[in-house]
Amino acid sequence: MSPKTRSNRRDFVKKSAAVAAGFTILPSYLVSGARAQDGKLPPSKRINLAVIGVGGRAARVVPEICAGGKAHPVAFCDVDFSAKRVADNLKTYPGVRQFKDFRVMLEEMDKDIDAVSVVTPDHTHFPAAILAMSMGKHVYVEKPLTHSYREADMLMRAEKRFNVVTQMGNQGHTSGASAQFQRMVEHGVVRDITKVEAWKSANMFFMDAAGRFSAYPKEEKTPEALDWDLWCGPAEKKPFSARYHPFDWRAFWLYGNGMLGDWGAHIIDFVHESLQLGQPTRITPLRIDDHNDVLFPLSSHLRMQFPRRGEHPPLELTWRDGADCLPQIPEQFHEKQPDGSLEAPKLGGAGTVLYRADGKFAVTRGSHSGRSHVIPGDQAEEHAQALEVENPPLGHAPSFTAACMDEGKTRSPFRIGGDLTKTLMLGVICQHLNEELHFDRETERFVGNDRANALLDGPPPRAGWEQFYKMGG
Repeated sequence: MSPKTRSNRRDFVKKSAAVAAGFTILPSYLVSGARAQDGKLPPSKRINLAVIGVGGRAARVVPEICAGGKAHPVAFCDVDFSAKRVADNLKTYPGVRQFKDFRVMLEEMDKDIDAVSVVTPDHTHFPAAILAMSMGKHVYVEKPLTHSYREADMLMRAEKRFNVVTQMGNQGHTSGASAQFQRMVEHGVVRDITKVEAWKSANMFFMDAAGRFSAYPKEEKTPEALDWDLWCGPAEKKPFSARYHPFDWRAFWLYGNGMLGDWGAHIIDFVHESLQLGQPTRITPLRIDDHNDVLFPLSSHLRMQFPRRGEHPPLELTWRDGADCLPQIPEQFHEKQPDGSLEAPKLGGAGTVLYRADGKFAVTRGSHSGRSHVIPGDQAEEHAQALEVENPPLGHAPSFTAACMDEGKTRSPFRIGGDLTKTLMLGVICQHLNEELHFDRETERFVGNDRANALLDGPPPRAGWEQFYKMGG
């Protein structure tokens, strides 16, 4: 452990104890400066899981991690045990110890915890994840991995530093569709891709013009069961409103990442990893409807340009969410009907179209675990072998549990999920500023734009949360 790390942890003890409201128990490893575990578990039959965020998506994630009895919860942590779907996990796993503050939970139950799931609003992913990782716990974190570019970078470095198993919760990345896409790359079906169009239809309140607003909601009475200060975590603490909790926080720049951050991880994930996209060098807003400083746009269309990457040619990716999001497929990729007419491919509410440089055919895909298709269909027969792949034996969450037991690897560890999150965060910054941005892939900074670079780093954390941002090394 470096002197800098020991110093950071000593500072954490001094400063957090002084300013963190209601937080009086500090993790023992921070006091001693010694790491709790080496991140490698001895052979065992079950993983002891600590759950941070018990309701919402966790009502599905936790049972999936614990499928087949390979893991079981030993601690539940939530700032509001009365929130939606919390009761699902409480009923399924009765008698599990309950906490409101994840710091207290990790301190008191350190030796009883092998792995941690983090299924909370985006702005609180980072502190929970990095604290657990630094204590030698394996971590599963819902997508997008973090709320800022800097946080994603720090978790990627922490993954290497602490040598723990990690998984970001973009479920389709561990599916037959993911294996199929990689096979298509290997067989040359997905090759020399120069253009990608990605889209997502509107399905949240901020994408309905009638429900939008441009000022923060007025203060409402805080529910008795909710610890609002802990819910806000490192982010600015606005007066409580039911517009934030328990669900609609995704709509706000302050706490979420909008449609691109939410669904981008399910839509462009295969393309991003398999074509080694890394980060774009230019991001251009094509359409930003009802731009304001409180909510994400009503509709958002962006263009990202990626340079040549080894054998991969330069690529242009267009993202559209909201109005007019469906791409117009050129007629050469339409399906010829018996009467000689052409019929355009049927597109769902989310997906991608990939265009090859030679124009022989294109590839379409939906989202999550949706499989890819070659268009027009008469080209698919020629590539049938590359399109047929079986589902993997373990799904996304069970593969995390297996990896914690040293029985395989995860498909979306932070080195992959974090890199994708970085791209999503660059798009979010473009949406926020509504101006063209130029990004230097080497320095990982915007060129000549201080406002954009400040958004890369994210807002300064609130008092009591600063030291989490010094633990990334």
